[in-house]
Amino acid sequence: MYNDKESQKIVDIIQNYARKHSLFILAYGTGCGAIEIPPTMTSRYDAERFGIRGSATPRQADVLLITGYLATKSLKRVIKVYEQMQDPKYVIGFGSCTINGGMYWDSYNTINVLDKYLPVDVYINGCMPRPEAVIAGFVKLQKLIQQGKADGWDIYKKNIDEYKANQKKIITNWVMPDFNF
Repeated sequence: MYNDKESQKIVDIIQNYARKHSLFILAYGTGCGAIEIPPTMTSRYDAERFGIRGSATPRQADVLLITGYLATKSLKRVIKVYEQMQDPKYVIGFGSCTINGGMYWDSYNTINVLDKYLPVDVYINGCMPRPEAVIAGFVKLQKLIQQGKADGWDIYKKNIDEYKANQKKIITNWVMPDFNF
């Protein structure tokens, strides 16, 4: 017979396998970032064959896809959306703007490194990444989920004070609760 740890490990393997094949995305498109999402979902590239589908609300989403640059004003909204999502939840940073600010890197109002404010599980490089790169990013996320390594949501909860301190440095008129979960 299996002991409790072995049984839990088997359950985790089955859950992660099922999770990786059923990803509902909520795209937060800013600037030019969202232009590559529709072709990725159409019949030519058919992202749904990988189990990737769109969702209507944060409560139904598993993946928050942040496309394009983030301004200080939009960071507050992204945080609200992220905190409304159910656990486990994943974040994909799409394009060079989420990695280093892209061509807006020296703007006073652009968030340069998204990882300081939200945990990013996968970054997709490019300005703008082609649909093939988008699908490759989702496949990478699926591998991390199956291996149990896509745990940004858990890291966020464990380091909530650090994340909130970074968020409050940028969002000076913070009137939100410290967290929504």
